[in-house]
Amino acid sequence: MDQPMISLGLMTILAALLIAAAVSDLRSRSISNGLNVAIALLAIPFWFASGLNFWPDVAFQVGAALLVFLIFVGLFFLGGMGGGDVKMIGAMMLWVPLALFVPALTVMAIGGGILSAIMLIQSRIRPSDKPVEVPYGVAIAVAGLWVLHQHYLNQFQSIATS
Repeated sequence: MDQPMISLGLMTILAALLIAAAVSDLRSRSISNGLNVAIALLAIPFWFASGLNFWPDVAFQVGAALLVFLIFVGLFFLGGMGGGDVKMIGAMMLWVPLALFVPALTVMAIGGGILSAIMLIQSRIRPSDKPVEVPYGVAIAVAGLWVLHQHYLNQFQSIATS
């Protein structure tokens, strides 16, 4: 089996894991550690199947993902995000090419804002004593799927850059 087919297979698995995490977060407002570990660990064979060199490509990828993870750990400690969401962001960012870090975080923020608005409207329609919990895993999954499309599956990308 050649490397492009392995990469495509791993991207398919990533897409399935992101969707599973989003569904889990919608249903129970939690994302299992197993899903997050699988997302993170599958990035390793993906890097090598994609032709990334250990130095500097993989090192920069891990460093940038760690930086994003630490920023969101800060938000967790401020009470702004759940732990599963933070772990999912860190794991998913291991797959994101450096050039798409800021756009991916922007897509995630817009998705999170839309989710927050929906949750606030829902809390007004059906009041509850429970605090509003935003299933941010959905926004993370949307950003991850967007990255897969934009960077890896967009056959028109070369037309736009020529």
